[in-house]
Formats: sequence, structure tokens, C-alpha cells
Amino acid sequence: MIDADGYRANVGIVLANGRGQVLWARRVGRNGWQFPQGGIRREETPEEALYRELHEELGLKPQHVEVVGSTHDWLRYDLPRRYMRRNSRPLCVGQKQIWYLLKLVSHESNVCLDTWDKPEFDRWKWVDYWYPPYQVIFFKRDVYWHALCELAPLLFPGLPMPPRPPAKSRTKDAR
Repeated sequence: MIDADGYRANVGIVLANGRGQVLWARRVGRNGWQFPQGGIRREETPEEALYRELHEELGLKPQHVEVVGSTHDWLRYDLPRRYMRRNSRPLCVGQKQIWYLLKLVSHESNVCLDTWDKPEFDRWKWVDYWYPPYQVIFFKRDVYWHALCELAPLLFPGLPMPPRPPAKSRTKDAR
């Protein structure tokens, strides 16, 4: 679902374990790692999309997780020109995302990356909560930073924020 401004509606999933680490997954056939995320279908609410994507990408069901919270508004990033599909109509210029913080309440062995015929990821690992914005592809860094900053107090009340990723690695694409 692409809005009038060219942004595809999407949910982002930050899945934490009991130690405050987050699930970091590698895209199939690539060296890129990211949080699970996926588009919101026209007939879905963001929460319905969250559970569908959670099952499609990680094999997890609602009973495996607890929703801790979500971002209050859409976070946006622009796609660099080289990633835009110029022949698609309507043209998608980026994504607008509602981010959800989930806590895994079942055993991690329930994570299954090959639930569907075309898996999104081929590997996953637990990483420090603040690791992803320093490692994700450049055009998603600001969105990851803003999402994690907004959600962090729900997981780590009163803990100070780490230094923001250096300016040279940040993008101005997030609005």
C-alpha cells in the first residue's frame, strides 16, 4: 500500500529477549542484516500486519511474544534512487513505518526462518540493543535510531542513550 506521497506503509519489528538483546537477521543471499519488517496490506491494521509478518519471517505466533509498545507515529525513510523501481506505478520513494517492540516469551527455538516458500532471512542472532543503527544499510540508519530511542525506555527505564551514530554514516533520508 503506497500513499499519495509515494511511501509504502510498513511495520518494523524489534524482538527482544530476556537479556535486552534484539534479534538481528540476515537477508537471504545477501550480506545485509536488518530487523524484520514488512508491508501493510490494504485491509490490515498495523497490528495485524505485525503478527502476519512475525509469522512469515520468523515463524512466531502471537503466544510467543508480548507487545511491549510501538512508535507513536510513522517513521519515514527515502530510498536512494538506485533502489527505486522506476517502472512501478505508483512509484515507491520510500517507506513509512510503525515500529513495534516485542519481548520473546517462549523459547528461542520457536524462531523458524523457513516458514514460507520464499524465506526473507537465512540467519539470525541476538545482538546488543544499540548495535543495529550502526550496522544497518545507510539509508535506514536514522529510522532505526529514532525507533530504538523511542522504544528504549520501555525496555530500559532510566538508562541513558548511547552516542548517536557518526554523521558521516547517517543519512538525511529520514523525515
